[in-house]
Amino acid sequence: MKKAGNKKWLWITSLALLPFAAMAQDSATTVHSFSVQQAVDYAKKHSVQVKNALVDVQIQRETNRELTGSAYPQISASAGTTYNPFVATQVLPNFISPATYQVLVQEGVKDGNGNPIQMPGDFGYIAAQFGTKWSATTGISLSQIIFDGQVFVGLRARSTAMEFSRKKAEVTEEGIKANIHKIYYQLVVSKTQIDLLDANIDLLNKLQHDTKIMYDNGFAERLDVDKVSVQLANLQTEKINALNQVYNGYLGLKVLMGMPVSDSLVLTDTLSDEQVKEGILEAADFNYSLRKEYQYADLGIKLAEYNVKRYQLSKLPTLNLNGYYNKNAQRDKFNFFGKGDWFNISAITLNLHIPIFNGFANNARIAQARLALQKSRNEQEALKNNIDNEVQTAKNNFSSAISNLDYQKRNMALAESVYQQTKKKYEVGTGSQTEINQSQTDMKTAQTNYINALYNAIIARVDFMKATGKL
Repeated sequence: MKKAGNKKWLWITSLALLPFAAMAQDSATTVHSFSVQQAVDYAKKHSVQVKNALVDVQIQRETNRELTGSAYPQISASAGTTYNPFVATQVLPNFISPATYQVLVQEGVKDGNGNPIQMPGDFGYIAAQFGTKWSATTGISLSQIIFDGQVFVGLRARSTAMEFSRKKAEVTEEGIKANIHKIYYQLVVSKTQIDLLDANIDLLNKLQHDTKIMYDNGFAERLDVDKVSVQLANLQTEKINALNQVYNGYLGLKVLMGMPVSDSLVLTDTLSDEQVKEGILEAADFNYSLRKEYQYADLGIKLAEYNVKRYQLSKLPTLNLNGYYNKNAQRDKFNFFGKGDWFNISAITLNLHIPIFNGFANNARIAQARLALQKSRNEQEALKNNIDNEVQTAKNNFSSAISNLDYQKRNMALAESVYQQTKKKYEVGTGSQTEINQSQTDMKTAQTNYINALYNAIIARVDFMKATGKL
């Protein structure tokens, strides 16, 4: 009978370990043994969110290069040809006939009737075609901004824009870092939970064995043996569920880190109650600049200030230098690569554009930029208020969680002591099965409360460190 019972628990334990067996099989190719810092570093390289944030930094870098390029000379070459099937005809006043008539009048020439030729009052028009069927032009042109206030402001804002983009990536990294810390240490604590379940299973196995002996000797009822068996089965089921949650927690951590789920992840850090308590008195050393979100908002204000300056300087004149050098040729046939003249065409221009009145549109743009700047400042003030709330709330939660952790740890030790004393009384016949069942239930409740308190303390610690910018 005892042998059959052992086989049953062996089968249940094997079932409980199936998730970890599957994990071991999946990790045949790659195994990662990570501390929490190594897990964070891995996520910075492989998390899709972080990757995209870093891509945004590269995009900003190329945007800066584009802006810088607009301040350099712009040089371009061109070549083209035109075919005119019908050369354009121009109608002009008849300027040839008056000269001819003037000669005839001066020479006294007479017409067919013997009358002197007279100068007509209207000579009419003549139609003439100017140009050729084929023409070609090739050349090079240059333009250079000499002064443009908006471009100069953009050049000055490049470094701030880059820092703004980098800070956004850091904010993304900070959020992922906090979540990794929470999940990582919850998985570390889960080992304590499994250890407590194993210890309780061992205790119930011994209690079942002792109760069975007492039953065989007539000192216990069959009902007492069955009650212990039910408790043991419940614990085995709880362990199976706990192991499954741990396995799913590993999968979630891998996804958060950007690690293939087929890889194996081993957590190398440990966690004690003393480590959880570290940092609880550091809140007094807090200032807003430690928070990435505040740094990000501060850079946003600087960019908004640059935007106001950009529109203000758009009221100033702009000065541009332009020049070109072209070659032009006309042909009746397409033979530009043969003999024939190419004529030079060139010009250098200096353009001064002075804005005088644009319907107050520029004033409206300046007003919009100032209002946007005011919004950024308002949002920063709101962020400061939110940070104050987060810090105070996190501090309160952390202090409460630590106090609860200490209390639950003492209560768990007391419950375990009560169980051991009750068990001794039961073994010597001075205690009842009801008492030992109740003490076992109380001990299990105390252990569950301790694990929950430890989980809550970890989350409270991470939230506290993140709120104070010290994670």
